[in-house]
Amino acid sequence: MKPSLTLILGGLMLAGGLSTPVYAGDPDAGRKLAQMCRTCHGMDGYAQIPIAPHIGGEPLEYLESQLMAFKTGSRKHEMMTIVASSLSAQQISDVSAWYAAHDVTATLPEGVQAQDAPQDCVSCHGADGLSLLLDAPNLAGETNIYIDTQLKAFRIGKRTHDIMTPIASEMTDQEIRSVANWYAAVTLEIAPK
Repeated sequence: MKPSLTLILGGLMLAGGLSTPVYAGDPDAGRKLAQMCRTCHGMDGYAQIPIAPHIGGEPLEYLESQLMAFKTGSRKHEMMTIVASSLSAQQISDVSAWYAAHDVTATLPEGVQAQDAPQDCVSCHGADGLSLLLDAPNLAGETNIYIDTQLKAFRIGKRTHDIMTPIASEMTDQEIRSVANWYAAVTLEIAPK
């Protein structure tokens, strides 16, 4: 017998986080659910609009935790809050499994060296923008507008995170733009497994 969604969400909130997957996701079921995501994120997870992130090949744990944050209201976005609030915990796991199942490759621009990557970013997001942690997003190939907006949201407290908030709070507009331009210049390829 499955526990109720209220019991699961309540337990996760009491535990202080939402990074633990609630259910094992089914990528095939997630593919069907991804139809509602395709306008902004594409069926393969390659964003169709500049203000949406690429989500194909993101770590499963990151996708699930962000969707649960939108569902519970701990993260707010005019569109994602509405979409995620309509999903069950199982559906969140399924759609996360679909997008996480994609393979990603990232290629630095010709003549660019990995050692020149933004040093405050590489330990979590890699020099090429592919996440090195299960709870950090890929940044490879994101538009500089998207990265700039997210870093500024962390800087002013609109978004909060134990690691990102302190880093972004110390960044100037020029430093934010430099990071955004670095990762936007990386070529990202997403392919279903």
